[in-house]
Amino acid sequence: MTRILMADDEPRIASFITKGLTAAGFTTSSVEDGIRALDYGSSGEFDLLILDIGMPRMDGLAVLSALRAMKCTVPVIVLTAKDSLQDTLAALDGGADDYMTKPFRFEELLSRIRLRLRDSPAVQAAPDLTHGDVTLDVDLRSAKVQGRTVPLSAREFAMARAFVENAGKVLTREQLLSRVWGYDFDGSSNVVDVYVGYLRNKLGPERFLAVRGAGYRFVAAPSAQPQLQTGT
Repeated sequence: MTRILMADDEPRIASFITKGLTAAGFTTSSVEDGIRALDYGSSGEFDLLILDIGMPRMDGLAVLSALRAMKCTVPVIVLTAKDSLQDTLAALDGGADDYMTKPFRFEELLSRIRLRLRDSPAVQAAPDLTHGDVTLDVDLRSAKVQGRTVPLSAREFAMARAFVENAGKVLTREQLLSRVWGYDFDGSSNVVDVYVGYLRNKLGPERFLAVRGAGYRFVAAPSAQPQLQTGT
């Protein structure tokens, strides 16, 4: 599982990004000051660091400089409100792999993250997930049904992944909410039913069985299940 560290002292932004990354299938952790960013970022436990510049205790450029002085090669995307050319050049010259300014579009950040992870030799390709005739490409965040590529949004993919990884098991709405939207999601659980509807339309309605009073269960399509052989 790809692990991403988010270093930003603005809880609202950190929460927004970590929720989005979780929905996209990444494992995330967050810190709120530069000292912890340096400690966690140099631990070797993370595949990428999203780093703010204006943080307490130690600013992001100092964190970046210290990481590179330690020969730490973790990819770093600087995400900051500082938008001057001087700040951009200072970060890139200091060893940042990319630089984005706030406000930003999450889809662009996600695209840049995937690009940096793809270029990183330390990140191994994740294995495909398959059940019956449905295959999920974890790296590309795409699905195939009977060899046909099916486009999925980030949250649709996150939900499909939860189902495929737990094929045959009943997943409650609460489990799906926490997996796809995060534990502190404050919307209605009806969103789960809506997204199951999306997946039924894209992957096939016969694969998602509603379990009354419980949730949903993902099964192989009847045509993909092994057939009983009879002798003559």
